[in-house]
Amino acid sequence: MEIVRIIGVGFLGLITTVILKEYKKEYAIYASLICGTIILFYSMGTLESIISFLVNIVSNSRYNNAFIKIILKITGIAILAEYAVSICKDLGENSIANKIDFASKIIVVSLSIPIISNTLEILTELLP
Repeated sequence: MEIVRIIGVGFLGLITTVILKEYKKEYAIYASLICGTIILFYSMGTLESIISFLVNIVSNSRYNNAFIKIILKITGIAILAEYAVSICKDLGENSIANKIDFASKIIVVSLSIPIISNTLEILTELLP
């Protein structure tokens, strides 16, 4: 069970961070970042299987593969941005977190323009 390992690493990182905050506050930040990185690497195996499943669906799909690739990119950007925002907030840098969040939203909107455009074209063809 992957989640048990992830929760265990999370609790171990939490305990380490709390203890380090008492004695060496500057090291607590590093412990938190290392813990987050380990959790991210544990999640990569599951993420890899999801991506291979989606690539298989895309290759067997009769729909426009470009749109599916865009949706996958948007999903990846959202996940990475959320992870970066969480790290910034954990370190008390809410201002930087807000800027990363804002920039990721702009990128998502820019990537979704072809999908929006195509949808509007289809709608205008359907309407009299």
